[in-house]
Amino acid sequence: MSLRIITDTSCDLPDNELKKYNIEMIPLKVTFDNGETFLDRFELEPAEFVKKMRLSPTLPKTSAPDPNTFIEYFEKGLKEVGEVLFVSLSSGLSSTCQTAQLACNMLGSEKVKIFDTLTASLGTGIMAIKAAGMAAQGLGINNIVEQLTRIRASREVIFTLDTLENVVKGGRLSRIEGLTGTLLHIKPILRGNNQGLPEVVEKVKGRKKAMHRLVSMLGEVAGNAVKDQLIGISHVNCEEDAVHLSEEIKDRYNSANQIIISEMSATIGTYTGEGGLMINI
Repeated sequence: MSLRIITDTSCDLPDNELKKYNIEMIPLKVTFDNGETFLDRFELEPAEFVKKMRLSPTLPKTSAPDPNTFIEYFEKGLKEVGEVLFVSLSSGLSSTCQTAQLACNMLGSEKVKIFDTLTASLGTGIMAIKAAGMAAQGLGINNIVEQLTRIRASREVIFTLDTLENVVKGGRLSRIEGLTGTLLHIKPILRGNNQGLPEVVEKVKGRKKAMHRLVSMLGEVAGNAVKDQLIGISHVNCEEDAVHLSEEIKDRYNSANQIIISEMSATIGTYTGEGGLMINI
């Protein structure tokens, strides 16, 4: 393969999948209220992130890699294999894609391409896997970008929050609204829009109902494609629920295809909070 596929740590791909498809990651940064800054996944594993997040009175802040970091990875890829495709977290959620494009412009090489997935977590990860698969088949970088653009048009991401704490900490919800939602056991269901941003589409009462609704909504938004597609389920410290969700999807849609289950890294976990469950297809 003469093409290096690189993504960022928000992709939430497990290490075995990264190794299997020879995908590299560039780390985003996460900073806590005490000033401690870590490279996502490189210096702070998801489990440790959850512990620190619980103790933080304010929402941890995430930030994109700087242009020089991108240039370092891009130059390495150019030297080793000849071409580089960076598969990025949604530009609607982070400046990562814009910074990568800036670095690409600074390099001035036509052999480096930036692709905005307009999604997050395993949605980005799945696109990186598909890009790697196409590269392994010998497709050129421009052809791969065209195919990814087609795939992006039909991608879906739906998720639920188990706690409103991080939404309150992040200023997206008042403390009174958050307390009311918590007392009423309200669980929002969100879906990614065409701009790569999450929107609340429903509110249900109770965790079990939220999980069942995710499964049924998956069929509504993806149709018959569910049983034939690679599916990703990411979570924040609720692996048992993620496994249960995958089993329910397999039973309901007679899906024999692979379902990747992984922990959300700090980049996305910061916003979903503990108990967050996300399905990407």
